[in-house]
Amino acid sequence: MIHLYCGDGKGKTTAAMGLALRAAGHGKRVVITQFLKSGMSGERAALAALPTVELLPIPETMKFTFRMTEAEKAAERLRQTELLHTAFRRGASADLLILDELCAALSTGMVPLSDVLAGLDSLSPDTEVVITGRDPAPELSERAHYITEMVKRRHPFDGGTPAREGVEF
Repeated sequence: MIHLYCGDGKGKTTAAMGLALRAAGHGKRVVITQFLKSGMSGERAALAALPTVELLPIPETMKFTFRMTEAEKAAERLRQTELLHTAFRRGASADLLILDELCAALSTGMVPLSDVLAGLDSLSPDTEVVITGRDPAPELSERAHYITEMVKRRHPFDGGTPAREGVEF
């Protein structure tokens, strides 16, 4: 089944990583990939210690797409699309495949929707898939069996508090 954790509120990645932890606790094989993120998040360090969890490599630093030059965007599109293909190849033998921030990769044009849909179609019906991010493509919403929307009511960032280690990353 496909889970879609979306919305403008905090908690999409946290929910996805919580499901990874739950699955790993039951001995399930988990593959996690993160689009448009750096490797600085605390959950990566914790999940990397679990023997049934595979974290696909991501860069230590990542620019926001709106700060990239056209050349950087072109290079990043290639890297993100290859990451997507790798995720589907590795996820083909997993019980749970997490595609964190796939919605952002789609909405910024970093990965083609046709590749995402073909990849989803290629997976075994027994593979559970989690997709996270804001503004999911309608085609993803149509395919999702679970849709959970995180709604921001208040967030310290709006008042100038920067992202905090161990809480936001």
